[in-house]
Amino acid sequence: MRMTRRHGLLGITIAAAGLLAACATERPSSEDPPTTIRLVDVFKPAMVRGAGPSRQLPRVELNAADWKAGPGVTGFAVRNGHVVGRATSDFPVLFLTRTSGFDNPDLVHAVEIRMKVSAGSKAFAHTVGAPELDLPGAIAFGRSLGWEWSAPIAPADAVETYTLTPLTHVEGTTTRHVMLRPTDAAGASFDIESARLIFRKEQLAAIPSGVGWQGLREIYRESLVARTPERIEIPVTLPAQPWLDLAVGTLEDAPATFRVGVRAGEEDSQTILEHTVTTPYRWEPQAIDLQRWAGRPVTLTLSLASEEPGTIGFWGAPAVRSRTEQVATGEPVRAPRGVILIQADTLRRDHLDAYGYSRPTAPAIARLAKEGELFRNYTVQATWTKVSTPTLMTSLYPMSHGVTDFTDHLPAAAHTLAESYRDAGYATISFASVLFTGQFTNLHQGFEELHEDGSFSEPGSSKTAREYVDRLSDWLERHRESRFFAFLHVFDPHDPFEPRRPYDALWADPSKKEEHQRDLDAVRKVIKEPLLRMFGMPSRAELVEAGLNAEAFAHHDRDWYDGSIRGMDTEIGRLMQTLESLGLARDTLVVFLSDHGEEFLEHGRMFHGQSVYGELTQVPLVMHWPAGLSGARTIDNVVQTIDVMPTLLELSGIRPPDGLQGHSLVPLLGVAGREEVSTAGASRAAPAERWQQRPAITQKALTDPKKGGAPPPHDTESYAITDGQWKLVRNAVRPRGGPEFELYDFRKDPLNLTDVAADHPDIVARLAKALDGWKQMATAARLKPDAETTKNLSPEQLQRLKSLGYVR
Repeated sequence: MRMTRRHGLLGITIAAAGLLAACATERPSSEDPPTTIRLVDVFKPAMVRGAGPSRQLPRVELNAADWKAGPGVTGFAVRNGHVVGRATSDFPVLFLTRTSGFDNPDLVHAVEIRMKVSAGSKAFAHTVGAPELDLPGAIAFGRSLGWEWSAPIAPADAVETYTLTPLTHVEGTTTRHVMLRPTDAAGASFDIESARLIFRKEQLAAIPSGVGWQGLREIYRESLVARTPERIEIPVTLPAQPWLDLAVGTLEDAPATFRVGVRAGEEDSQTILEHTVTTPYRWEPQAIDLQRWAGRPVTLTLSLASEEPGTIGFWGAPAVRSRTEQVATGEPVRAPRGVILIQADTLRRDHLDAYGYSRPTAPAIARLAKEGELFRNYTVQATWTKVSTPTLMTSLYPMSHGVTDFTDHLPAAAHTLAESYRDAGYATISFASVLFTGQFTNLHQGFEELHEDGSFSEPGSSKTAREYVDRLSDWLERHRESRFFAFLHVFDPHDPFEPRRPYDALWADPSKKEEHQRDLDAVRKVIKEPLLRMFGMPSRAELVEAGLNAEAFAHHDRDWYDGSIRGMDTEIGRLMQTLESLGLARDTLVVFLSDHGEEFLEHGRMFHGQSVYGELTQVPLVMHWPAGLSGARTIDNVVQTIDVMPTLLELSGIRPPDGLQGHSLVPLLGVAGREEVSTAGASRAAPAERWQQRPAITQKALTDPKKGGAPPPHDTESYAITDGQWKLVRNAVRPRGGPEFELYDFRKDPLNLTDVAADHPDIVARLAKALDGWKQMATAARLKPDAETTKNLSPEQLQRLKSLGYVR
């Protein structure tokens, strides 16, 4: 019997982290031999052979003579190569413009500053790639949303070294202008001895080859990082029908040749791949047949050749996979070959024709719903992406997984849906359309490959479905003979709402576009919240203050919104065509849902994340799996985001991790051949009475305006509980004079427009008591922070987790 080990402290797969801990426990996963062997999991430093001399790279210094003083600085001078001055505010700014080197596409690992300060707790930096520096705009951005680089500082009489690391990945092409906030204390003096940029290439040259989470043009993979003239020798026993799946890439301008060799027993090693990369910062996928050595112990050798010793190369997501046979029509199905989880950002259910909308905004989704299972009352646990997506990926309430504000990240103690599929041998890939659904939130855990929003050919566009469907289709072509799990996050319904042609004119009047833009320019001047001003999201009161027709303004955005939905739907339909052409449509479980809705002044605002009302909480959920679900069903039960993960795992025959707060929806589904299907340790053939209706909970947490990025208002905290008939809203922190409780008829008033709390005090009391009990449970189950769960790890174990980006 094959066993997998899971780290008892962190709750992440030991195979993925390569750790063995005293508190680890064993759990069975399958009676079958492994069908996937990930080389990053079995790698050990002793497998690296032929290491050459360390490579010295030039340092990228920021010259003292180039710094200039901005607002909040007095006494600025350059003395003996040091930059000195005093802060007159808590936001003193120094800046410089680089004249060369800002075309470097490599990632910036850190900004290193050697300085002494007399007061303050933190230093910050910011970079801009535009030809001209908008200094007031950059400062305003920093005050409202925060600069991306930071490090704690300590007042001292001696020079200290501070390493400022970014919250998000920063490419060298955005470093034309560098700004520094040396202290956050007014009146503090500063003396900067030196400042420099540390690029990833320099950082990698200083550490041994091994496992890392590496990206090229914002496409990231679990990787083995190597350099010439090293080779990595990895002994494995190949499964049946084996093939080697990997991608190669380099940071270097000079050609680099990647070679893969196979040696079985006393046989000579045979080269099965020789591929020269001449274009840096690009992944080049490879698929290598290993059938000749099926079932045999072999040594795989990965080697890199280049004219210059120390040349760095990435072996991206290298995995030996086993081909699987397609399921014949009519054959009993135990689990789907593949699972595609599609999250359409900012999508209200009442704007889809499958849910009764008058406009045909989504015929492809309507077709999926007609053939599959449509949930009419699916409720999200949070109303903005940053918080809602971790809930989807962990089956934990926000109060339990701990991601409630802009800079929060999922603790490594969480076990994600992707990790469960990874443990089960599935190929895993994620497409993130915004930083919230990627590594900024630690949501890359369990994914072998991640496409971040910075990889788009149209930076800044909200219309991402077309490009991501293209990429997913290519990936499915390469993985059609393997089990796979794909998370496809598409952004099209999100603002900016204006769709691509021809969808821009489906319902919106093109002749009114310029007028709408003028109205937006006018109202932006009176929008008070910086984030909403940036997004162009006024309140009703601000539209009136600007002298505009609020309903006409919202109507035009709604028309564009519907057009964007139709554009997204066309791409989803195209994805289904790809599955059909690859022979995967029948045996792929496709789940379509949203993370939250959008308000168009129903409660006086636009945007999302600001409340827990129905236009934000009630979103679509459709499941489509022809080989496993009987389909053509509509489900009226109230279900919620935390229920999705246990449902997918049960349908896939995968034992769920401990501690999930959701319940599997399988008892509500029309599962074909239910009595014949079982999972590891739990029957998927359970009767319908196994389902127990529970109320759905939604949370809007307090957020810190200093962290930036969270939707306002920051000074409110609300909870909603829905039992299927009634919906209670408790405003735990609210404006003076606002009600603590609001009650709505859930079925008759889905947008929560008529408060009937005064008419039903008994219902208010009952639901308030249930809400209090839920809050105690969710609080008690809160995941422990990384600092606590990693304190017993060895330095090597902790470094490995950090190299994968699971721990920061």
